[in-house]
Amino acid sequence: MEFKVTHRCHTTRARVSRMVLAHGETVLPTFMPVATQAAIKGLTPEQVESLGITLILNNTYHLNLRPGVDVLKAAGGAHLFEGWRHNMLTDSGGFQLVSLSKFTTITEKGALFSSPFTGESTILTPEESISIQHAIGADIIMQLDDVGDLLQGPRVEEAMERSIRWLDRCIQQHESSGQKRTQNLFAIVQGGLNPSLRDKCLDGMLERKDRVSGYAIGGLSGGEEKDVFWRIIKQCADKLPEDRPRYAMGIGFAEDLLVCVALGIDMADCVFPTRTARFGVALTHTGPMNLKLGKYAKDFDTIDTMCPCLTCRDGTSRALLHHIVTHETAAAHALTIHNIVFQAQVMGQARDAIIAGTFPDYLRSFFASYFGDRGYPEWCVAALRSVGVDLLENSNIPMVSGGGAKWEYSDAA
Repeated sequence: MEFKVTHRCHTTRARVSRMVLAHGETVLPTFMPVATQAAIKGLTPEQVESLGITLILNNTYHLNLRPGVDVLKAAGGAHLFEGWRHNMLTDSGGFQLVSLSKFTTITEKGALFSSPFTGESTILTPEESISIQHAIGADIIMQLDDVGDLLQGPRVEEAMERSIRWLDRCIQQHESSGQKRTQNLFAIVQGGLNPSLRDKCLDGMLERKDRVSGYAIGGLSGGEEKDVFWRIIKQCADKLPEDRPRYAMGIGFAEDLLVCVALGIDMADCVFPTRTARFGVALTHTGPMNLKLGKYAKDFDTIDTMCPCLTCRDGTSRALLHHIVTHETAAAHALTIHNIVFQAQVMGQARDAIIAGTFPDYLRSFFASYFGDRGYPEWCVAALRSVGVDLLENSNIPMVSGGGAKWEYSDAA
């Protein structure tokens, strides 16, 4: 990996970086669409490429179950198997050990789980996770971590300490494999919502800095309070090294992405934009648009007249999408294209603003457009103030308590 910071925001901790991997260059900060089963649902690799995406995520747990390592090896790796020519990151399977916890038992050796498809029992060890990711051939691979299914309590400390021990085993497997030149191992910082445990994990993983290519912040986006979420992100980003990429796992809401970028995060991923598209929701600069609602039945505007995506550019109306959404696959396809482009725009405009020296202005403009009708979430105000940007300065938009996630639940919304 070649990683170089090229521009920094003069106020916040945001930065633009150039990351060169075996399958090309990706400019950071960026959002990674998730191709869980070796495909972004509804889109071909060529369509994803045409949207300007250069880094996607594949799911190690699922690809190990289906099609399996033997098929991936025979195909020459996941890039050739799925027809993707650009960069790829694989998770380690650690998150699935929580999301599918009823199938899983964690021990020091690894995770014993039953296949949700066949019921067959198998064990995923740190070494096996790395070997599977080697077979997938991802440009960035993640350590197997013990995420833990709780955010507080003794289980969190146990999971954090085990994640450090498992990192050592992942490093050993990776370094002995001969894959280190083309595949780059990232460590995952755990510790739940406990700042002291996060610090302890950071200290342990920073001791191994020379043996990893980057760092991820895991164990968040699990329903924790937003005011806690941003403080954990900031604590970790402040301590992680300047010469390594920083990856916030499972982050997908637009406001979360921009707060994370302002706090120094380079990469993020989430199923949110593609999954919400399949439920009929378009992401826009004024908030999510629930096209299932009756108020769009006679709305012949495009989703966003300023959006460059194919769906908006071709004039597909909100009324048509309302008519076919959740009934015809064409609607999911159209909304998936739009939502991926929206995420790319949010991050691309952030990069442009950092380079131009106007990132604080971009934050104020985006948040005013996005939350102007309801008020700035208190946590967003606090998070951005921590890096020198005050959304309330010279603004008549109020501050409101709560998480602030916008959603249209009814036609009155």
